[in-house]
Amino acid sequence: MTKHVFVIGLNDLNAERLKRLRGVEDVKFHPLLSPAQVSETQDFDIPAMLAEAEATLDAHDGSINAIVGYIDFPVSTMLPILCKKYGTPQASLESLLKCEHKYWSRSVMREAIPDHIPKFTAFDPFDETALSKIGEADLRFPFFVKPIKSSGSRLGFRIDSPEDFDFATEKLRAEIRSIGEPFDHVLSQAEMPDDIRAVEGHYCMAEQVIGGRQCTVEGYVHDGDVVPYGTVDSIRYPQVLSFYYYLYPSQLPPKVQEKMWEITRTIMAHIGYDNAGFNIEYYWDEVQDKIWLLEINTRIAQSHCDLFEMVDGVSHQQVTVDLGLGRKPDLPHREGPQNVAAEFFYRVFFRDATIARTPSRAEIEVAAEQVEGTRISSYVSKGMQLSELPEQDAYSFAVASVWMGATKQSKLLWNYEQVMKRLNYEFTDIVE
Repeated sequence: MTKHVFVIGLNDLNAERLKRLRGVEDVKFHPLLSPAQVSETQDFDIPAMLAEAEATLDAHDGSINAIVGYIDFPVSTMLPILCKKYGTPQASLESLLKCEHKYWSRSVMREAIPDHIPKFTAFDPFDETALSKIGEADLRFPFFVKPIKSSGSRLGFRIDSPEDFDFATEKLRAEIRSIGEPFDHVLSQAEMPDDIRAVEGHYCMAEQVIGGRQCTVEGYVHDGDVVPYGTVDSIRYPQVLSFYYYLYPSQLPPKVQEKMWEITRTIMAHIGYDNAGFNIEYYWDEVQDKIWLLEINTRIAQSHCDLFEMVDGVSHQQVTVDLGLGRKPDLPHREGPQNVAAEFFYRVFFRDATIARTPSRAEIEVAAEQVEGTRISSYVSKGMQLSELPEQDAYSFAVASVWMGATKQSKLLWNYEQVMKRLNYEFTDIVE
């Protein structure tokens, strides 16, 4: 019998990845909502999207064996609602929110792993006394602020002075409702403690600055068994908060990775998260030999899919699909053609600019041919503004990604330079 798997926001790239998974010979993948609806906009009408998704599912002539996704908000928060209605495996809405609602998440972390989290407090960015209240919570400059429901690195700021806080709150007030209002719709459907419910969707978090070598632990929970299966390093540009590349497998000391996996098992079991994939971002402060947990994401990291395929032999979309079908993930280990793999981000560090030139399709193909197995995605087109790009951090714009593998890390960096020499972007009306 054919199994029918509905994928929210399915695009062509991921449709091809899904075909290469193990055990999908009898699986038919169906798109549910378009990529533009769930990831190429900053305005999310969740009730309308849920209604459209339900209409598509109700009209399907056949079984509904799984409903899955690989995208952050709003997809991650819609999945438990849809899966509950149609009886397919997925983490409960409450356990998911204990990860995605940043204040609730820090609160449950404080119960289970207090030594691995920073000082924190929630605040209303529309409150003129917010900065003084943050000080009353024993947070001093510098600190970070971010929405209680983050979406990528959007609206995250380092605060070193009152002027930085004024700049951040101005941006937050202008844009936070686009995340906060749809998140409030999700929160209204969950059972929550009163003190957590008081922290509404437009609230933000202030947190003590933490740092060190950053990485992400990818994992899943199947029938209560928490299984970390890989660690990916997150390398930033020097002196900048923006990511330069993701590297798999991690180059951190084995004992550090083992400790992170132990913390992962502890917190995910404490939350009660089950039958879904996740990833947790960590810092290792090498000087103090201290591990900090940054945040939990309730999905596999889409950026890491090709890295796992290059090194382990299959994209970790395997986790998403297998868990969606109610079976333990069949994920291989070190069966791929490469020893290491990376996703590089080509960034520009302007406030905004107009794209005057982008590489042609032929130029991109020639660049990719410089290193076997390289894949390049360009995110911009001639005439568009950098500010039109969705899901960007506060300090730069990623205009392209390059995925590639190699025998060792130094060779990866060399290969990337050879590829980028073939790509030519030009910008005008630059706002510094």
